[in-house]
Amino acid sequence: MLWHKSWVETRWRFLIGLAVLLCSAGANVLLYPQVMKLLPSVPPADPSSPLVRQIREAAELMRSYRGYIFAQWFRQNLPQLWTIMAALVGSGGLLTQGAALFTLSLPVSRAQLSGVRALVGLAELFALAMLPTLLVPLLSPAVGESYAVGEALVHAVCLFTAGTVFFSLAFLLSTAFADMWRPLLLSLAVAVALASAEQLFHQISIHGIFGLMSGDTYFQTGGLPWLGLLASAAMSAAMLWLATISIGRRDF
Repeated sequence: MLWHKSWVETRWRFLIGLAVLLCSAGANVLLYPQVMKLLPSVPPADPSSPLVRQIREAAELMRSYRGYIFAQWFRQNLPQLWTIMAALVGSGGLLTQGAALFTLSLPVSRAQLSGVRALVGLAELFALAMLPTLLVPLLSPAVGESYAVGEALVHAVCLFTAGTVFFSLAFLLSTAFADMWRPLLLSLAVAVALASAEQLFHQISIHGIFGLMSGDTYFQTGGLPWLGLLASAAMSAAMLWLATISIGRRDF
């Protein structure tokens, strides 16, 4: 019953998010030939203009299909959309939808209620990381290219492992607010602040949360940023644990 209830409460967020991510992944792949036609029109690098220099660097990266998929999907569209979905799925837990008293009156512990809700959300986010990403190698032959399934899976795992920080933050904030909007907006504000910091300090962006989510280190070196991924997983686990404690101490 708990698993079904948690699924019912979040299923439309999950299904809408899955549809959006699948469409975005498909569009990224199918637009590849048109993007390649536009590359010759990119202006030459200008050391005095950071914007032109960044555009030129992105254009050089996209000259290969692997670089194009990384730049457009794994570094840009997927982390942005997935972060929104992570915060949305994490927001609005046991205290919302006017069902807090009913939910907490069930003959199970609050730790079980919180744990099931968190596990369902994590399972949904895992699917949102994997399924759209697997569409990339599946559709690549349609544009005369190929993309390794194993490489796509590594990027998806990096996204999920690092990005669950935003789900866990929203989940924790949902134990303090009785609506879903404040946890959602606060979590997204943190994400925007971190993304802006990585853009401002471009040299260290590879070590930031969004650099971890995109699998930047794996793309450039073939190695995984184990320390960053483990730190992200530890932070997520700590926030989920704090959320469980917070629910247990609440008076209703």
